[in-house]
Amino acid sequence: MKKGILTISGIFLMTALAIVPIYAQKKDKKESKETKEATDPLADISLSSFAFRSIGPALTSGRIADLAVNPSNHTEFYVGAAAGGVWKTTNGGMSFDPVFENEGSYSIGCITMDPNNPSVVWVGTGENNNQRSVSYGDGVYKSADGGKSWKNVGLEKSEHIGMIKIDPRNSDVVYVAAYGPLWSGGGDRGLYKTTDGGKTWNKVLEISENTGVNEVHLDPRNPDVIYATAHQRRRRQWTYLGGGPESGMYKSTDAGATWNKINSGLPGGDKGRIGMVISPANPEKIYAVVETATGGGFYRSTTRGASWEKMSNTASSGNYYQELVADPIDENRVYLMDTYTQVTVDGGKTFAMRGEASKHFDNHCLWIDPSNTLHHLEGTDGGVYETFDRGQTWRMFTNLPVTQFYKVSVDNAYPFYNVMGGTQDNYSMVGPSQTLSEHGIVSADWLVTVTGDGFESVVDPVDPNIIYAQSQNGNLVRFDKKSGEARMIQPKEGKGEKEYNWNWDSPVMVSLHNHKTIYFGGNRLFKSTDQGDSWIEISGELDQDIDRNLLPVMGKVWPMDAVAKNGSTSRYGAAVSLDESRLKEGLLYVGTDDGQISITEDGGKNWRKINRFEGVPENTYVYDLIADKHDVNRVYAAFNNHKSGDFTPYIYKSTDQGRTWKNISSNLPKGAVYALEQDHVDGNILFAGTEYGVFVTLDGGVKWRPLKTGLPTINVRDLAIQERENDLVAATFGRGFYVLYNYAGLRGISAELAAKDGYILPVKSVLMYNRWRPLGGLGTRERGFQGEDYFSAPNPEYGVVIKYWVK
Repeated sequence: MKKGILTISGIFLMTALAIVPIYAQKKDKKESKETKEATDPLADISLSSFAFRSIGPALTSGRIADLAVNPSNHTEFYVGAAAGGVWKTTNGGMSFDPVFENEGSYSIGCITMDPNNPSVVWVGTGENNNQRSVSYGDGVYKSADGGKSWKNVGLEKSEHIGMIKIDPRNSDVVYVAAYGPLWSGGGDRGLYKTTDGGKTWNKVLEISENTGVNEVHLDPRNPDVIYATAHQRRRRQWTYLGGGPESGMYKSTDAGATWNKINSGLPGGDKGRIGMVISPANPEKIYAVVETATGGGFYRSTTRGASWEKMSNTASSGNYYQELVADPIDENRVYLMDTYTQVTVDGGKTFAMRGEASKHFDNHCLWIDPSNTLHHLEGTDGGVYETFDRGQTWRMFTNLPVTQFYKVSVDNAYPFYNVMGGTQDNYSMVGPSQTLSEHGIVSADWLVTVTGDGFESVVDPVDPNIIYAQSQNGNLVRFDKKSGEARMIQPKEGKGEKEYNWNWDSPVMVSLHNHKTIYFGGNRLFKSTDQGDSWIEISGELDQDIDRNLLPVMGKVWPMDAVAKNGSTSRYGAAVSLDESRLKEGLLYVGTDDGQISITEDGGKNWRKINRFEGVPENTYVYDLIADKHDVNRVYAAFNNHKSGDFTPYIYKSTDQGRTWKNISSNLPKGAVYALEQDHVDGNILFAGTEYGVFVTLDGGVKWRPLKTGLPTINVRDLAIQERENDLVAATFGRGFYVLYNYAGLRGISAELAAKDGYILPVKSVLMYNRWRPLGGLGTRERGFQGEDYFSAPNPEYGVVIKYWVK
């Protein structure tokens, strides 16, 4: 995204009135023609002209992991999005620039500014939370020029960084709390120290392959005194273990050379995540919040950690939060990050809700202005908020388009189609792909269809006012855009029947053969022929009936009373992907979270199942299924095993309606695959949404190429094609929606083009229309070269300023 595109009113988006020709560009030929043809016959063809553009939204923003404020200039600060990179403002948030969007990771765990030089910024990648939707990183980055450029300085296998602290006496001495991989053991895990500014690292505290360090704190009076909190945890597709016997607190008095456990007075037995803070107002007071299987509590030490006193039973609602922030002036005032932020004013004896009026809850980070402790910045699941009265009232920064979309679909509205999808913790919504407004797509153009965590949304192809939208765990509604009515239509089990099982992200689709027919997947497949007013089951159990509580985690089977066991995890064994052939009604494919694909050729009367795929680990999540749009016998599957610490791409094709499968992942780089789409004209053109962007194959999977222009480093969770316009729409998990306008030129690309100096691909006819300013004359009035006034606005599609002359 180009500097200056984002404003507090949203994202400007202008539409081209003419199509710029797309050229096939020749690269320098450094190898023989025979060698290139043997490896990739399209190697000389550049795809850089196929460019994505952002359409937002910033309406709800997204999860924020950390904030870093310049101590000498509070109008300059950085925002670390859990899955949307780093953003910088130099004007108090009136505008933000993305300063970390082309690095090796998009997920941010923490940001630290050098106390001796605010131009030196450290970023730990990999969100430092442990939820089902957490993204991973590739180590620690450092910038010496205020975020203009970055260098990866190591710990690439940490995957999640909890905290970074810099010795105020020597900027080259830095400590990194490496949380370590969430989905597997090992990696760069523990507390690391550098004494040369990140050139080399030394692990100064190691617990085990299953336990990392989530926090590190330096005593402000003597930075050689260090405190560290260790957290044993593991998440898998089917469960979460939030603690263990190795969780605890450690202290060093010699700059990390030696360590002692400091758990005296803390709960015995298995512990979960521990949050800690040293009061800057009185460093003799150290506070900690401790998670246990029975709830945990709030503790205080006045003996520099030698012993702890329980102050109350207060803890957060889970280790999705569990961080503490101490008031810089009042030694007894401490804030606990939680679903609703809690605050104590008596050192932890009692807590009260701080206040969440007119803001998103689910709070993760907090900055308190040391010069005015009524002034706070807070990062939530719904963006960044600011208060000047200690939380009584808030304002949202509505210019951070870091929305985390799980799903996307499109309708056929004319002249501009609509894009819809569901987000992490920020609803399901629908908005235009473009507008007639010179201001572009603004927040007011977006419409919320259902609240909660949003997922699949699909439109009725005959009545575009009807949208089937859902929130987590299969809560499906039929939403009417005309009236705003949302009717719950989730299938319900009958009296005495076993409760249905729904995944966090349940698949739903409208049949292309009859617009009143809907399919919806849980542990069974449901069909409605009256738009959801009634349902019938058309399958038996779709899953493999695996008891998740008998599966080993971290080398053993854990008891049901383990810390946070199965917390924030869907019940295992339900449908997660679904498609019906557009060529044959009743030919249905259903994939589950435990690695099974079920196929029916007769609308559900008979089923066959397959759960072993050569080269794919057993029980791998079937993230996406698409029936071929041209050949009734073909079907494609994307398997995703990242929740087992396996980031291998798995794309498979069947040419016999799912009886046998072949791997077509070919040359895809490391990074799990989430979504597939197929061109409706040329069946050999497939698109894949992956952990790190969009890839395309023009030959049915023999070779894959990245489509990177206009798209930052980002996770692409879903794809949709608007067939009338030949647009590819991407749902990114952390940067909102992106549109690849008119990709039809891909159909004309062939190896023969490599021999040409240039070639204009087919250009489609477009509409010409008037643009207007419904919000008035926003922008800048300048003087033209002949004295005329003009209105100027940034155009993210071309990265230039378009000028509209005013007579």
